[in-house]
Amino acid sequence: MPPVLRTITIVFWLASGISLCVFIGLSVFESRAPASLPSNKSVVDMHAHIAGLGKGCTGCFVSNELRKSLRFGWYLGAFGTNLEELDRIGDGVLINRLLEYANTSRWVRQIVLLAFDGVANDIGELDREATQIFVPNTYVAEIAKRHEEFLFGASINPYRTGWYERLVQAKRDGAVLNKWIPAIMQIDPSDRALEAFYLALVELDIPLLVHVGDENAFPSVDNSLGDPMRLLAPLEAGVTVIAAHIATTGKTDGKDNFLRLIELIDRYPNLYVDISSLTQLNKRGYLSQALATEGLEHRMLYGSDWPLQSFPLVSSWWHIGYAPLAELRYASQLGNPFDRDIAIKAALGTPTAVFIRATELMLGSLDEDFFEEIQ
Repeated sequence: MPPVLRTITIVFWLASGISLCVFIGLSVFESRAPASLPSNKSVVDMHAHIAGLGKGCTGCFVSNELRKSLRFGWYLGAFGTNLEELDRIGDGVLINRLLEYANTSRWVRQIVLLAFDGVANDIGELDREATQIFVPNTYVAEIAKRHEEFLFGASINPYRTGWYERLVQAKRDGAVLNKWIPAIMQIDPSDRALEAFYLALVELDIPLLVHVGDENAFPSVDNSLGDPMRLLAPLEAGVTVIAAHIATTGKTDGKDNFLRLIELIDRYPNLYVDISSLTQLNKRGYLSQALATEGLEHRMLYGSDWPLQSFPLVSSWWHIGYAPLAELRYASQLGNPFDRDIAIKAALGTPTAVFIRATELMLGSLDEDFFEEIQ
């Protein structure tokens, strides 16, 4: 067994043993629902990922490097599938599993599925060799049209040719945002050459959801592109920017990216943050810190960062000391991973308004009159 795999296996079993002991030890405590849980079927999860191998003419692909990594098998496990089943049945199995979670969720009404554009080469074409994951806008838009449980989250790399036409088409197809992960898409948000793209986002009223901070979910990254200060260009252009994960990973110039992002909150009313992934063990305590930061709560939007919600990375019990035990036990008893994520965040003190704020921000722009204005 390779050393890395051996280490991960040991950590997994240790975490499993610790969790079991904690669960047994705390089983005598009462179970109590957090007070700030939202109304049934009122939540739009604005940050969920989907992928595919191109089985079923979806156009999706995953690089060989990512497919061979331990991460990929773990991601598929969160969907309740594996590479063999995906090869045999096709990409639709991931959609079907996600539909099951959406339909059985107590609180989630809709899920924003995120497309994933690739890297652009020197002449503005898709660079397949440099792209680690690709999920076409057309694929996600079609899924959203077929299933009311899903909303279309577009992804358009501004360095690819035809970006304006693709933005307009995405808007016509119902896109509620545009998603970037600069560290793997090789996009520099501070590049002044992107000014026209930012002005188009403002014109089309499309928020920009951008990963901020270090990116740890992919094998090849340039984390210098996750510096929160690189958001100044789109913010000054008037773009509604949603900083994913509140930049809760990494440092730039010796300072936590989280703290660098907070500096921008008072200066830019068009800056929002999402609280996706903040139930993960490696981000323990960050949500509590964020909720205690003056002025930040009113900029928070709810997202899960599916499929990164599986044990041992996520467990109610990792948050002992930050939330009431009775509320953590309540969350731990929920079988639906989306409901469990909401319940943990509510136990940590997330106000009800945060869970429903994304609806107004993203869906308020889908005005039919708008389409006549851009003819």
